[in-house]
Amino acid sequence: MIIHPLSEGEFTIGADKIFVPFDSGKDVLESRPRGSLLVEIQPFLIEIGPKLILCDTGLGFADDSSGTMQIHQNLARLGYTPQDVTHVLLSHLHKDHAGGLLHRRADGTPEAAFPEAVYYIYRPEWDFAHATGAPSYTLSDFAGLDASTHIHWLEGGEGVVDENISWQHSGAHCPQHIVWKIQDGGETAFFGGDEAPQLRQMKMRYIARYDSNGQAAMKLREQYGEQGRREGWTFLFYHDIAAPVVLLR
Repeated sequence: MIIHPLSEGEFTIGADKIFVPFDSGKDVLESRPRGSLLVEIQPFLIEIGPKLILCDTGLGFADDSSGTMQIHQNLARLGYTPQDVTHVLLSHLHKDHAGGLLHRRADGTPEAAFPEAVYYIYRPEWDFAHATGAPSYTLSDFAGLDASTHIHWLEGGEGVVDENISWQHSGAHCPQHIVWKIQDGGETAFFGGDEAPQLRQMKMRYIARYDSNGQAAMKLREQYGEQGRREGWTFLFYHDIAAPVVLLR
């Protein structure tokens, strides 16, 4: 198993749920609106033999000059094209995790950003996103995707995709959030989305105000940390660019 963090950088986000790029070398957090959070965004690409597995899809931002999506640029740096991705695993559909599901052509027509991949999406999360809408969910990020052949719907409390990939409903960051395990031989990578988002949150008791059930999310982090240490999981931290891939001790 080879794991590649696909960093999209740092952003601030305020009550309006708009992600604004932030350069820690020159920008001042205090100059942003009161209450703004500093957030790092980082999908992951995992290689297992012929499989190229993408864990969440980032913000979907594109280069101003070329129009090329940032996540596509990150793949290109590794020598891959969007067509090479075989699996897209979604923890949930908030805009910073599902923004890269679709790509827009020059004429504005949306199409699957990873045209040869199967998208694995928890059906209750899809339904919840459509019932809830803005500001947490941007429905245009995945509008029409359900009419394609790209989605494999996940149902129930847990399941197995294949011999390498399994999932479980967790439901604390948002009610229909899921977490993923990717296994290869004796290795296990754990992708907890926003329920195990940063290394520091795995080391302290911390109730995040952005979780729909903060107490449950804190307990899940403790549970994942204990099990991960015991079983030797490698944690993939979506919101931690400094410590993206960590074997907890």
